[in-house]
Amino acid sequence: MRSRILLLISLLFSVNQALNAQETFLTESGAAVPPLDSPYEKTPKEAMPVLAYDHIREADVFWEKRIWRVIDVREKMNKSFSAPQNPLISVLLRGIESGDITPYSALDDKFSTAMTQDEIDGQLYSSDTVRVIDPDTYQETIRVTQDAFNPEDVKRYRIKEVWFFDEETSTMQVRILGIAPLKEDYDDNGVLRFEYPMFWVYYPHIRKYLAGEEAVNPIDNAKTLTWEHLMDARFFSSFIVKEGNVHDRRIEDYKVGEEALYESLKIEEEMMNFEHDLWSY
Repeated sequence: MRSRILLLISLLFSVNQALNAQETFLTESGAAVPPLDSPYEKTPKEAMPVLAYDHIREADVFWEKRIWRVIDVREKMNKSFSAPQNPLISVLLRGIESGDITPYSALDDKFSTAMTQDEIDGQLYSSDTVRVIDPDTYQETIRVTQDAFNPEDVKRYRIKEVWFFDEETSTMQVRILGIAPLKEDYDDNGVLRFEYPMFWVYYPHIRKYLAGEEAVNPIDNAKTLTWEHLMDARFFSSFIVKEGNVHDRRIEDYKVGEEALYESLKIEEEMMNFEHDLWSY
């Protein structure tokens, strides 16, 4: 009798497990549900809303300064930009290829000339000629090879932004205007010669697209972080390379080495002090 009871309990336990498994992987209609890479269902990133910018009247802008920054992906806080899962350069290139993002020429940073896909491909891939000798006939032929683009080649990004004081809300605000990935150029000996912007993208136009692209959250994997949220929340480390000035010159044009870094910090401090001095205590 005891063995029959144990056998019945065992059968009931097996049936319960089977029902739980069926409920986990089958919907009410009987359709199979793919396995989740999480113990719970996360909100799809496509369903996350993009908060519209507040309308700013020209009459309410009491003060404004244009700033150009550089984000180095090798810094600890900027690991999301170089994460192999979904780096920013791959996100931008996919958007350009699909037509969701319009790239602009890097000849200026005013977003004046749109680039074609062929022009973008010319930035990504480099061609070279190699000599190949046939082992049978010993004839030498010239072949053209094309190097594949490696996202890790983009180590820095240039950011153009505007800081302004809004009298209506009495707040200092910042709006990112553009993002440009920087590519390094080396000579035949592998020595770095210079870096140059590949293209510019107008950030206000791509916010909705970036909101649908997930960025790696290095602090909390439970919180879904999109590229739009990362940029708007300024979840990155950067340094100033230029401020708006009458000579239109960069910091490196009149400061070098540590002095350039100190000048960058000085500009940051001047903007902070300007906002602080607007208030009386």
